[in-house]
Amino acid sequence: MVDLVTVEIIRNALEYISEEMGIILRNAAYSANIKERMDHSCAIFDDQGRMLAQAEHIPVHLGAMPVAVKTAIKEFEGDLYEGDMIILNDPYRGGTHLPDLTIISPVFYKRRLVAFSATRAHHSDIGGRVPGSMVGDAVEIFEEGLIIPPVKLFEKGRIRKDILEIILANSRTPKMRMGDIYAQVAASRVGEKRILKLIEKYGENVFRETVDEILNYSERRIRSEIRKLPKGSYSAEDYMDDSGVEDKPVKIKVTIEISGDEMKFDFSGTDKQVRGPINCPFTVTLSCSYFVLRAITDPTIPANEGTYRPLKVFAPDGTIVNAKPPAAVSGGNVETSQRIVDVLLKALSEAIPDRVPAACQGTMNNVCFGGIDPRTGKPFTFYETIGGGFGGRKGLDGMDGVHSHMTNTMNTPIEEIERRFPLMIVKYSLRENSGGLGKWRGGLGIERVYKTLCPVVVSLLGERHKFPPWGLLGGKPGAKGEYLLQQKTGEVIKLKSKCTVHLEEGDLLIIKTPGGGGYGNPEEKD
Repeated sequence: MVDLVTVEIIRNALEYISEEMGIILRNAAYSANIKERMDHSCAIFDDQGRMLAQAEHIPVHLGAMPVAVKTAIKEFEGDLYEGDMIILNDPYRGGTHLPDLTIISPVFYKRRLVAFSATRAHHSDIGGRVPGSMVGDAVEIFEEGLIIPPVKLFEKGRIRKDILEIILANSRTPKMRMGDIYAQVAASRVGEKRILKLIEKYGENVFRETVDEILNYSERRIRSEIRKLPKGSYSAEDYMDDSGVEDKPVKIKVTIEISGDEMKFDFSGTDKQVRGPINCPFTVTLSCSYFVLRAITDPTIPANEGTYRPLKVFAPDGTIVNAKPPAAVSGGNVETSQRIVDVLLKALSEAIPDRVPAACQGTMNNVCFGGIDPRTGKPFTFYETIGGGFGGRKGLDGMDGVHSHMTNTMNTPIEEIERRFPLMIVKYSLRENSGGLGKWRGGLGIERVYKTLCPVVVSLLGERHKFPPWGLLGGKPGAKGEYLLQQKTGEVIKLKSKCTVHLEEGDLLIIKTPGGGGYGNPEEKD
C-alpha cells in the first residue's frame, strides 16, 4: 500500500499540472477571450477516463469533460497511440456547446496507456449563422457552427492537416482559431510531459495505486459531508425568461433527495426541449449538479471522480435539461446552466438556508460582435460575458459586478477591446441600486456601453429580464437585466434578452446586468 505522504504529493502534483496547463494555454492563446478572459479549463484523467485532478477554471467545462474523455476512449478503443490527440465539440458526445473545443491527449509510459491530459477552451467563432457562433434565436444546432465528432487532430505525433483545414475553413477568423488550437495543443503536451516525469519518479505501480486512493479519499470525505445534511426530500422550480424563439417562460423543476450518505437530483417535471438555443445536453446538467454538490458541502474536497460517486442525477430524455439532437444548445451551456444552479440552490435552501445565498444574477450576458474591420478589411469577431450581482448570504452582502456559479472568467479589459476591435467602451460602471434589499443586500449589476466604429452584427444571449433574481428569507429580488440599442439618431430601442441585431457606425449598445437577490428581512439591516 502506498503511504499517505506519497499520495498527497502525487495528488497535489496532478492538481498543479492542471494549473500549469492553464497557464501555458492562456499565455500561448491568440484570442482575447482565452488570453484575457481565461475562458478555458484543464484536467487530468487516468487510463479509464476517471478525472484525477482539475484546475480551478470553468465549472461548466470541468463537470462535462469526463464524458468527453470516456467518449473518446470508447470511440478509439484499441486505436490510440503515442502522439495522438483527439478533438471534439459535439455537445451530444461529451461537449457543451460548439464554441468549446476539447483536445484530449493520451499519455503513454513504456508503450502502456497510463493517463490523459485534456483542455477545453471557448473559441470566439466556429462558424454558423452569425459571428461568434452564439445565435440567440437558433432552432437547430446546425445554425450554431461546425460540429466536430471525436476525431484525431494528431496521429502518432503528426498533425492531420485535413482536419485542421476543415475547422479553419468554417471560421470567420481562421488565424485566431489556429493560434488558439495550437495553444491547447501546447498545454496538452506540457501536461503529458509532467505526468511522465511524475511516473518516472515514483514508478508506474505506485502511480496506479495512488490514483485509486486519491479517488477513494475524495469519496470518503464527500460522503461524510452528506451525512451531516438534513435528510428528506426538497423541491423547487424556477423559470427561464423564454426560449429565444417563443415568448413564453420555460420551467426547470428539481426534487432533491438526501438519504444516508447519498443524494439524488431528479429533474422530472422540467419542460420539454424547446425551439431555441437554451436546451442543455446532459453533460451541462451534470456539470451544474457537480458544482452545487461541492458548493454546499466542502469545496476543499479535491474535485475528481470520487467526489461525485454519491450523487445520482436523473434528467428525463427530451427535456430542456437533457435535450436530444438536433436541438440548438449554445445558450444551454451559458444561460440554462445558471438557472439549473438557481433551482438546485432554491430547493436546498429549505434544508440548509445558512449555506445557500439568494439568487445571483443568473446569466452570463453573452455579447458577440462581428463584421469587417475597416482598419484591416478582414472579418473580426469579439465575444465576452459580463458579470453582475452575487446574491446576499448569511453574514455577508453580495459581491458587486462578478461572475458567479457556472462561469469563472475575468472581464475583457477596455484597452484590449479598443486595441483589437473597431469598438469603443463609452461607459463601464456598477449599476446603482440594482442589488436586492435584505439584511444582507444583493450585489450590484454592471452597466457596459459599447460604441460601434463600423457596421456590425451583434448577437445577445442573456436572462433574468422577466424573472428577477430571487431573494431569500425575506430578502427582496435583485434588479432585472436590460439591453438597449441607442441609435446615432438618438432613438432608444429595448432589445430582447436573446436576439441578433445590426448596428450602424456610431450606434450604442447598452448592457445593464441583473443585481443579486437580498438575504433576510431588510428591516433588520444594520
